[in-house]
This record gives sequence, C-alpha cells and structure tokens, in this order.
Amino acid sequence: MTQSVVVQVGQCGNQIGCCFWDLALREHAAVNQKGIYDEAISSFFRNVDTRVVGGGGSISKGKIRSLKARAVLIDMEEGVVNEILQGPLRDVFDSKQLITDISGSGNNWAVGHKVFGSVYQEQILEKLRKSAEHCDCLQCFFIIHSMGGGTGSGLGTFLLKVLEDEFPEVYRFVTSVYPSGEDDVITSPYNSILAMKELNEHADCVLPIDNQSLFDIISKIDLMVNSGKLGKTVKPKSLITSSAGTFKKQHKRPFDAMNNIVANLMLNLTSSSRFEGSLNMDINEISMNLVPFPQLHYLVSSLTPLYTLADINVPPRRLDQMFSDAFSKDYQLIQADPKHSLYLACALMVRGNVQISDLRRNIERLKPSLHFVSWNQEGWKTSLCSVPPVGHSHSLLALANNTCVKPTFVELRERFMRLYKKKAHLHHYLQVEGMEESCFTEAVSSLSALIQEYNQLDATKSMPVEDFPRLRVAV
Repeated sequence: MTQSVVVQVGQCGNQIGCCFWDLALREHAAVNQKGIYDEAISSFFRNVDTRVVGGGGSISKGKIRSLKARAVLIDMEEGVVNEILQGPLRDVFDSKQLITDISGSGNNWAVGHKVFGSVYQEQILEKLRKSAEHCDCLQCFFIIHSMGGGTGSGLGTFLLKVLEDEFPEVYRFVTSVYPSGEDDVITSPYNSILAMKELNEHADCVLPIDNQSLFDIISKIDLMVNSGKLGKTVKPKSLITSSAGTFKKQHKRPFDAMNNIVANLMLNLTSSSRFEGSLNMDINEISMNLVPFPQLHYLVSSLTPLYTLADINVPPRRLDQMFSDAFSKDYQLIQADPKHSLYLACALMVRGNVQISDLRRNIERLKPSLHFVSWNQEGWKTSLCSVPPVGHSHSLLALANNTCVKPTFVELRERFMRLYKKKAHLHHYLQVEGMEESCFTEAVSSLSALIQEYNQLDATKSMPVEDFPRLRVAV
C-alpha cells in the first residue's frame, strides 16, 4: 500500500485541507469500525503512540492510538492555521509540520514566490523530508492552493519546483482553485498567469477548480432541495456540500460548502488506492493514461450525484443518469462543456454498488455523443471501488483531459492583458527583488503556447476517424 502527503498552502488551501481531513476521518470511521490501524488508513494517516517521549513513535499495526495526518500546513498569515489548531481537528495535525508567518503575501505572487520562497525554502524542505521519512512507499504529493492570492499562487508554485528537485520520482497532483471574473482581488489575473507558468513546467497533473462553478453547483443543490421538486426525502448527510462530518462545527462559514465539494473530489480521487474493489486504479495510472503530452496535464473533473434520495433501491435508470450527469456542463467543477469539445482521454472512477456491466453499458451508450481525438478513440480508463462515500450507495468522479479547459485559460489571459496593457499595479511586483517585467512576458507566452496546443487539437475535431483494419492472425 502506498502513502500520499497533502501540502496545503495559503488561506484557501488550508480551509479546503481542513474539510478534506474532516471528511477523510468520517469516511474511514464508517468503514473501519473496529478501530484497527489498517493499510487504507495508513495511506493518509500515521498511527502514533503519544505515550512515547519525544513526540510519539509510529505504530505500523494494531489498535489506533492517535492518528496524525500526513500533511504539511503552510500559510504566511497565522489566522486560518491558528483556527485549525484551536478547532476540533487540532490533534490530527503534527505541530512540527506547520509553517506560518504573520505579515502575509499581500495578494502578490512575487512576495509569496520570491521573498517567502527563499526565506522558508529550507524549512519547507525539512518538513517535506520529515513527512517522506514517515512513509513506507511515498507515491504522491497533493498540493492544494488558490491561484488568485499571494501565498497560494506564489509559495504554492515555488513548492512545486522544490518537490520536483527533491522528490523527482514522486507524483505531484495539484488542486488549483481559479478566481472567478468577479473576484475581489484586483491583482488575481497577474497572480494566476504567473502561477500558470509554474504549473505548466513542474506539475504532473492539475485539477483546475473554478469558484463560479462551485457556487453554481451549490445554488443548484439548494434549489432542488428547497423547491420540493425532488418529490422524496433527501438522505441525511448525503449532500456533496455537507460539512456534518466527524466533528460538528460551531458555525458554518460561507465557503464551507464550496470547500467540501473540492474535499470530496480528493477523497474520490484516492478511493481506489485506499479501498478494495473489483477494478482498482492507482494515482500513477491517472497520469499515465490521461496525460498523453507533458504540458497537457489539466484534467476537468465532475462529481455525481450531488445528493442521494432516501429511497435505498437504485434503479438502473438513476444509475444511468449519474453517468449522463458526469458529462453535463452543469456538473463540471470549472466553467466548461466537455461534450462539445475534444477528449484526449477520460477516466471514470466509480464507487459503491455498481457492476462492471453497468460501467461498460454506459460507456457504450455515451460514446456516440462524445468526440475523442482520432488517435485515441478508446481512451477510457475505469475503476470500481466497492466502498461508497458516506451517505451514498454509489458515486462517480469523471476526469477528462479535454480541450474544454481552453476557454478558462483564454479568459484568464484576457483579464491579464487588460491590466498589463496599462501597466496597472505592476510596480508592486517589480519592487520585489528578483522580479522583472520579463517574468510577466514569459508567463503570458507560456500560457499562449498552451492555448495554441489546445487550438491545434480542436482543429482536428472535424477530421474523419480512420478505421484501421484489425490484425489478422493466421491459424
């Protein structure tokens, strides 16, 4: 069994991380009711005997003593991390695996990347090495951050280069929250474009999340639940936005529901490598099968169902609807419409009471309506995990390497150019040591090259698919 380390950077990264660990504990508690430390729990948690002097020794098997998250928490403001350490999850985190400052990055990528990057590089390296030492077989670093602020975008992408240099064989999966057009950080287009260059060069897989899409999904759930259109009772705790996890929270913040969607994405992404199933998919298989070219590593994700009805029977029609919804633009975690764009590859990660025959039937049913690139017409990767999410009988995470991600990047470039043409706010960045105007031109050129690669793929969409004859075997 392999292990993964979660590195949560900045305010957004730490708030999503907090939701993730809460839901992860809830999920393992539902499955592991005997309280035995097993391989599934070990993928994200250490079992520590706190009675041992000097911080506690790790226990590889036996009864659960004290679970410690395989996590590194980084923020250049103390607020969110202090809130976590004073909250119900405080004992889950190792106090030696935290890095905080008091001044913050001031919504400036250059401060996060150039200033705090150089100041905290050795400390970050030390925490990462310590996390790696506690793993028997470290497979992946999950980085959670936002693109619009200073710490998440700047220090979060600085961290990627550190990981690539120090742990070149370990996968780097990045969950990046992109700002919406109505973002309240004026400099977010600068921060996002500068961060994009680093993601292009140093990440293995990026799961872009759009704040506006998260908000739209929450609105959709609220409308369905409150309108009475469902006709039946919604199952308690089955909402994908629900934060009623292992610990009851004293007050619900406005972003909690949005953060829970992202936390659920990460849980479902790793479910097949944590739990048993008839068709397992490891983290390395996602990158291997879904990323045909190094730079085209942006995967569009969708989660279904958004809630479960109290009716425990799952008719095939409702199961089929789950698959249909996964390809609908209303269920994507970025503003995108994959059905009308070009697929390079697609992964379906199913959990719960679903058969391989259900999976195959739905792929055959949906294939005619989806456009796959001519050289990868059978570009499907599937997994079946027998353990469903808490509150659900079944669920589906779809990951698509699809050209529908391009409009997000085009809009980001347009917002960047509106500021950059006027050189607005540029002086805040250029006064940081090591920051030059060429950093901006190189970053926008990198993004333009990425957009051009998607354009070239889109141009092949209308080309006829060659039906190559099958190899004949002489008997």
